[in-house]
Amino acid sequence: MLNLNSPTRNLLEQRLQLINTPANLPLLQQGLRGIERETLRVNAQGQLMLTPHPIGLGSALTNPLITTDYSESLLEFITPAEQDISIALDKLDAIHRFSYTQFNNEMLWNNSIPCELPTEAEIPIAWYGTSHIGMIKHVYRRGLALRYGKSMQCIAGIHYNYSLSENLWKLIAQAEGDKRKHQDYQSESYIALIRNFHRYSWLLMYLFGASPALSKSFLRGRQHNLESLSDDTLYLPYATSLRMSDLGYQNNVQDGLVPPYNTLLDYMRSLSLAVRKPHPPYAELGIKKDGEWMQINSNVLQIENEFYATIRPKRVIKTGERPVEALCARGVQYIEVRCMDVDPFEALGINLSTSRFLDAFLLFCALDESPLSNQAEGQENLDNFALTVKYGRKPNLNLQNQGKPISLKAWGEELLSKIKPLALLLDQQTQSTEHQDSLALQFAKLADPELTPSARVLKAISEHQNSFAQFALAQSLHFAQHFKANPPDEKQTAFFEKLAADSIAEQTAMEANQTGSFDEFIEDYRSRTSSQICCEGFQQ
Repeated sequence: MLNLNSPTRNLLEQRLQLINTPANLPLLQQGLRGIERETLRVNAQGQLMLTPHPIGLGSALTNPLITTDYSESLLEFITPAEQDISIALDKLDAIHRFSYTQFNNEMLWNNSIPCELPTEAEIPIAWYGTSHIGMIKHVYRRGLALRYGKSMQCIAGIHYNYSLSENLWKLIAQAEGDKRKHQDYQSESYIALIRNFHRYSWLLMYLFGASPALSKSFLRGRQHNLESLSDDTLYLPYATSLRMSDLGYQNNVQDGLVPPYNTLLDYMRSLSLAVRKPHPPYAELGIKKDGEWMQINSNVLQIENEFYATIRPKRVIKTGERPVEALCARGVQYIEVRCMDVDPFEALGINLSTSRFLDAFLLFCALDESPLSNQAEGQENLDNFALTVKYGRKPNLNLQNQGKPISLKAWGEELLSKIKPLALLLDQQTQSTEHQDSLALQFAKLADPELTPSARVLKAISEHQNSFAQFALAQSLHFAQHFKANPPDEKQTAFFEKLAADSIAEQTAMEANQTGSFDEFIEDYRSRTSSQICCEGFQQ
């Protein structure tokens, strides 16, 4: 058993020592990684495509690799979970190349911030057919349009899915003498990872934020504190990610909705209460209009996924199952990082080097000490994140660490130094230097802010008449040409075509074989709030 009171080694060092043996090191390779990449379909002039989801891509409801997010125009590419992120990236590349063979005079917008958008009424909400499952997905998006407007829903991002091997969690639990059930130990270990992520995720925004500017038209007249870069572009000179600021994926109604949580139970309780808590302004919008469902309910959240978190504990759900039901029944399986911007300088929106760093960063969050959190620390974490997304490259910017000021640069270098042993261990396992090489790039960004993606974006915008739209269009055209020039081979094409055909057949069968009315289905779905879930101590 590990001596957790050792005066010479902290918890992280002890866990690294435990893993760094010929028998245990291979466990690092058994975790899974996956990427979900969102991207708008636009025409050659950078205007939103208003046409339906391309039929050649299959059913957005049932194709496991190619779907839509909020809008018919907003594609979402989903890689399978792989033990090596390089394999997932190769598969993401193949999805892009196949998709371009199915496009008709359109391309992918390679930026988190949307293109010039049409009127709110013209932005098409994603359609998933007439099955009950498809209809509830569509109604949910109608509700999002009512609550937040459609423009905000067109912001795109990269979601990074990450898990460690269940055998690795078992090894650590056994070594540390933890007697909890494996499911409980694993779940709470992921919650500990999330606590650390909230403490340090500002660093990801500095290193990888890539949305310091946006088109003036995107705000549709909303109040803001941005500066004018040109007639059509607004920005903040030291911003890293306006997407993750209060101008992007934020919602005041959700402030304080899920306070800092120390257990999975805390998280599920907060989220399920929000799904059940009435919100009068949403009730005034109406749940039905002329017999048509306009939102699933008028509560603070229609469903758990409406909560805009930078990271989520996740479990693969069964058809029709609610996310919290899955977590309660089977525990946390992986985490989903949701704060990463699309990198406009990368064809896939993310590259292997960034992914290698994320693996080292998340492993650090998982293995390092993770003290219980509280409201004061939670607010400090939010403030650090908010300062970084708006002013991250400002010289001598100070953040707060346990109530004490510390420069972003000094704290960032301290964190990277702590992550270095994790990068070394991961490289030892893979017999490469890729994690260390990526770490070196991040040290360089802290030394020179001009190397960050956000600074590079502003420099590139200046070379396009200070126009965000012109810059983003040029990048999108560049990568469209790349993918068109590199179509998939016959075997890949046949794979994706079969996947598309099978997905359409599956949706058709669902629609033909369902029973009961949609009203009955949605009422049953609404009744299965988390108050119905049989978790010990869960019910209020």
